[in-house]
Amino acid sequence: MSARTHLTRTLGIAAAGALALGLTACSGGDDASGTSGGGDGELTTIGFVAVGPEGAWREANENNIQETFTKDAGYELKFAPAANLDQKSQIDNFTTFVDEGVDLILLSATEATGWEESLEYAKEAEIPVVLLDRGIEPDNTDLYVTRIAPDNVEVSTAVAEWAVSEFPDGANYFTLEGPAGVSVVNERNEGFDAVIGEESSFNKIGAQTANWTTEEGRSVVETVLKSNGNDVQFIFAQNDEMGLGAAQAIEEAGLTPGEDVKIATIDGTRAGLEALAAGDLSFVAEYNPIFGDVAIDVVEKALAGDDVEPSIVVDSATFDSSEAAETALPDRAF
Repeated sequence: MSARTHLTRTLGIAAAGALALGLTACSGGDDASGTSGGGDGELTTIGFVAVGPEGAWREANENNIQETFTKDAGYELKFAPAANLDQKSQIDNFTTFVDEGVDLILLSATEATGWEESLEYAKEAEIPVVLLDRGIEPDNTDLYVTRIAPDNVEVSTAVAEWAVSEFPDGANYFTLEGPAGVSVVNERNEGFDAVIGEESSFNKIGAQTANWTTEEGRSVVETVLKSNGNDVQFIFAQNDEMGLGAAQAIEEAGLTPGEDVKIATIDGTRAGLEALAAGDLSFVAEYNPIFGDVAIDVVEKALAGDDVEPSIVVDSATFDSSEAAETALPDRAF
């Protein structure tokens, strides 16, 4: 595999209540005249039901969306992050946006299930909904315009294929997962397990959520190493932060991350690539958070009544060496 391999794309680029944290209109300028949505200078109002603080990837993604949908671009973006990742606060925010009569809602769901009633409410109000990053279950495409995201199954498949090539004789491995019930967690397990499950020489020691955090990743791996006599060759961390925590635990156990225990992660943040360049991580699959330009194109088409593909895949890349990481780092914005 090349040092920086672009993943092959298989899909087309296809209740009401007070808001827990308040709705903040975010813009990049004072000029209210826009070219999108308001031909007479009226701004198009977008409600962004967001996740909020959840690590470097989420921060980069939500900042990118806010920096894209500005007044200069013709939009008033109402940013509503969840209260402590709570789905109820998201549903309340969503309902308020429908009641206010926004032109369109962007939704990054904290949980995959439980959205049918809210999406039906928006449909009845003729307010289109665009999913960002996370999908919903059941996946009823009649209730939303499209989902914009990298392909989690494909990204995690790339991790598994790297592991098979890296460990031709198999390995004992452990998986650090994101929170239960999140669509991206299920999809990352699906892609990884489909490949590794065919390899009888790979022995799954176990899997546990570490809630996307470095500290929990360190704590979980510390326990795993003690319980298995350090007989772990490979850790698959579903995001960079958990992988960095795993590296800390490995080092604290007197082992060398990247040598005694290899770690593969997903996201491709600056911190993750720095760890890959230093040799602490062995493989990083990017999950590209920068797709505001795609989102604004989709929103314009949706509001114009144009056809939009039900799934739009954001291009990402993989990094399998310190040299690849060092090459990418100067341009890494997140």
